Amino acid sequence: MIDTLLSYASGLLLLLGCFFMLTGAIGLLRFPDYYSRMHAAGITDTLATFLIISGLMLAAGWSLALFKLGLIMLFIFFTSPTASHALARSAQLSALRLPHMPAEATHKNNKRTRTMATSESNTAGPEPETAVDTRT
Repeated sequence: MIDTLLSYASGLLLLLGCFFMLTGAIGLLRFPDYYSRMHAAGITDTLATFLIISGLMLAAGWSLALFKLGLIMLFIFFTSPTASHALARSAQLSALRLPHMPAEATHKNNKRTRTMATSESNTAGPEPETAVDTRT
């Protein structure tokens, strides 16, 4: 009974991991720029690898393979986001730099999205006024 349940859970985790790997590959093909593609690959790669290794750990049972798979998962958990960050940082320092937005435009966009979010929800009250320091 428990072996059947473990094999079904392992299969489900393996299928979910393969699904996320496939969506990451589609994201690499469909997204328009480098940073979007890198985000799709980095996030889905980490999640899919975690799911696939978890499925393999369930299938392995209590053995040396379980310990080794746990070490591999721990290694990937730390190195994959670090590699994505290093790639994004090197792209930012090279020719693939993001377009510069002035701070005023960023502030206006943030205020507009906050205003839209508060106007859509009925539970939120009006946006508080910004305090002005009049001390001299």
